[in-house]
Amino acid sequence: MQENDTKSAAPGESGLFNRIAVLRAERGIGRQALADAVGVNYQTVGFLERGDYGPSLKLAFQIAEYFGLPVEAIFSTQPLRPLSQQVYASSQSGEKGRS
Repeated sequence: MQENDTKSAAPGESGLFNRIAVLRAERGIGRQALADAVGVNYQTVGFLERGDYGPSLKLAFQIAEYFGLPVEAIFSTQPLRPLSQQVYASSQSGEKGRS
């Protein structure tokens, strides 16, 4: 497995993979700040990040809105590739279509 791969062994008890921890780290946001913004306990954010807890649909949308991303960019039933890989893959396929 490459170093850039996300943890793909298991999604946790919730059955969902997510990139909440990565998004928080990229933006310098603590668990408490995210928790306050979406109205949950900071421990809930930890449970979500580890995959021990699956968010309600409402909470998933609140988290997505907070980060300014679509829900499917944050949560998935399949292992998530790094966002940079997804962006580069879609831009390269768009360039191939223009040739």
